[in-house]
Amino acid sequence: MAFVLDASISAVWALKDESNPLAERLLANWEIRPVEREPAFVPEVWWFELRNVLVINERRKRISSADSDDFLRVLARFPIRLDDERDEAAIFRIARKYQLSFYDAAYLELAIRKRVPLATLDKALRGAAEAAGIALLG
Repeated sequence: MAFVLDASISAVWALKDESNPLAERLLANWEIRPVEREPAFVPEVWWFELRNVLVINERRKRISSADSDDFLRVLARFPIRLDDERDEAAIFRIARKYQLSFYDAAYLELAIRKRVPLATLDKALRGAAEAAGIALLG
């Protein structure tokens, strides 16, 4: 099943000292059944958020730059589709209605527009998705 992937899930994959059952299950599903891979859609902000997680954690010495590079190479093999067809007005409405950051509202807008579930660890985003009638993975 296709879904929207939040940076919070991707960050768990990148950081070896982090774990989460949902993140691990999604990753295992892609690794175990490569032929059956459904795409994960991400808004453009995901690209920046994930790389920011990497560089911040390099500075904190949680990962090395080589680890970041390796992670991005592995991640490139996954069926992650960057969506650039954002609806700015809808993102503003969602951010205002659910008291989300504009970044988080972009994930929810994408899930609503694509009519797919959302995979996130963010509590506020999970609550907003539930209130908006969007299915959550996990």
